[in-house]
Amino acid sequence: MLEIRIHGRGGQGNVVAAYLLASAAIDGGRYAQAFPAFGAERRGAPVAAFVRIDEQPIRRRCQVREPSFLIVQDPALLEVPGTLAGLQAHGTILVDGAEAGIDDSGDNEIITMPATRLAMEHIGRPVPNTALLAAFITLTELMPISALLDALAERFKGPVLENNQKLVEAAAATVEAGRWREVANGVSA
Repeated sequence: MLEIRIHGRGGQGNVVAAYLLASAAIDGGRYAQAFPAFGAERRGAPVAAFVRIDEQPIRRRCQVREPSFLIVQDPALLEVPGTLAGLQAHGTILVDGAEAGIDDSGDNEIITMPATRLAMEHIGRPVPNTALLAAFITLTELMPISALLDALAERFKGPVLENNQKLVEAAAATVEAGRWREVANGVSA
C-alpha cells in the first residue's frame, strides 16, 4: 500500500488535492482513500491530508504516519515540526518552490517545482494543488495523467476545467517522467 501525506495551508486546496489524487487512482484501476486532518480551520493554518492507494481494498482508517511520499504545498512547512515526521527511508518529497530543482543529498530526494507560479499563469490563482498532483503522477507513473484529467472533469466544468487541463500539461513537463517509479513500486531508490 502506498501512503501519501499532503501538507499545505488552509486555502491552498490541500483537501481537494487528496480527493483528486484518490479519484485519479480509482479511475486508474486502483483502490484509494483520502481524508483530511484539520487543526484550526482558518485560511493559512497548516493542514494535512492523507491518501492511500493499493491494488486491493484498503481497511486501514488511521492517519498516515509513515508515508512513502510527501507533497508540500508551502516550502515554509518543511521547517514546521512534524511535517517530515515518519517519512520512510528513501521516501520522496515534492515541494512547491519558485525554482525547479533536485536535492538528493540526504536519504530522501526532494524535488521542487514552481507549482504556484504555474497556477498563476494558467488559472490565475495561487493554488498549487493541481500542478503538484500532475508532477507527482508524472514522477511516480502510478496512473496515467489522463486519470487526473478525468478526476478534474468530474469536479470542474467550463473555463476552470480547461485552465486546469492546461496547468496539468505544463506541470507534468517540469519533472522527469518515472523518476520515482521504483519508490512507487516499493523498491528502495
